[in-house]
Amino acid sequence: MSSEILTPVLPESVADATVVTWHKKVGDAVKLDEVLVEVETDKVVLEVPATVAGVLAEITQAEGATVISGQLLGKIEAGAATSLANHEAAAAAAGPLPVTPIADAAPERVAQAVAASVAAKAGPAARKALDEAGLSRAEVQGSGKDGRILKEDVPAAPAPVAATPAPAAPKAPVVPAGDRAENRVPMTRLRARIAERLLEAKQSTAMLTTFNEIDMQPIMDIRNEYKDAFEKKHGARLGFMSIFVKAATIALQRFPEINAFIDGNDVVYHNYCDVGIAVSSERGLVVPVLRSAEHLGLADIETSIVNFAKKAKAGKLDMADLSGGTFTITNGGVFGSLMSTPILNPPQSAILGMHATQKRPVVVNDEIVIRPMMYVALSYDHRIVDGQGAVTFLKTIKELVENPVRIVLDV
Repeated sequence: MSSEILTPVLPESVADATVVTWHKKVGDAVKLDEVLVEVETDKVVLEVPATVAGVLAEITQAEGATVISGQLLGKIEAGAATSLANHEAAAAAAGPLPVTPIADAAPERVAQAVAASVAAKAGPAARKALDEAGLSRAEVQGSGKDGRILKEDVPAAPAPVAATPAPAAPKAPVVPAGDRAENRVPMTRLRARIAERLLEAKQSTAMLTTFNEIDMQPIMDIRNEYKDAFEKKHGARLGFMSIFVKAATIALQRFPEINAFIDGNDVVYHNYCDVGIAVSSERGLVVPVLRSAEHLGLADIETSIVNFAKKAKAGKLDMADLSGGTFTITNGGVFGSLMSTPILNPPQSAILGMHATQKRPVVVNDEIVIRPMMYVALSYDHRIVDGQGAVTFLKTIKELVENPVRIVLDV
């Protein structure tokens, strides 16, 4: 009995998916719950497991095919693996099949075999002459020993008509092989979706960016003093991202237009902070979302971010992890970026960009001192966010991070 392999049910916002990898080929044994094929949407890669044990009997959608929810991908012959194994064991026990001597074969098959053997006999010179004449070995009667074809047996090929030599072309510079090779590969659905959304953000929003810088010394001192106790109690390392997330949620509640989006002629405000954290994966940038981040503690935020990173690396993020989001934070500093202009994640109205911390001379209390400084950037949609609001929002984050007690006191 055969069992169908179907495309998983896709979310309403996802119209179709692409078959990216078959882990089995037709005829392979399949175990129950073993991953057979992966399909990629514009957000995640979905694994399709076997619902029965057996043998992969048919693949109806090859790699690269576009499929929709519930579409047939292939079929499994249930229980066939056991039958196949029993058949192979019986065949092995029976030993090799007997070989029929050529003398006992049918006369016409003997003649065909002899003819093929004779036709195959031709020396290098004769083979070259055959190729030039456009003839096969079976078309020429050999005069050599045992019917071997000699060069003289091959009719001469007609001489080519002499052509007027073309003028010599100028010699091109010699380029070593492989130095100018090209490799064209199709975009993954995730990369294509990223490109589409980035272009959408540039074309459909009035995006501007404002910058500031943050003295990281206060939170570096706190982390150095409490990191061991924090990890011992919560089982998570104390990082900078959780403090920035908490600072952002406080600022978002003070500046609701930055936690909103435009829907036609309406502005939709959120009374919650679903903060997306940009995470890099092998397939591209993904943005899993911390739900109601304003209610999460630092340890919860740190643990969630670590889990998101692990799932992204393993390709295990699901649609629930990536759906929604009212504001996004991206940290190019982990790759060494000193300053950049983050691009909006539509339909959100703003995104915060963190960067590398670098020691620089700054003025503190009229004295020049060396401090670990970080440039931060806020890109925003000027259609909904005024310049004053954007600048003040970013200044609020600066003040909260530079004086973390204010995060605890929410002042």
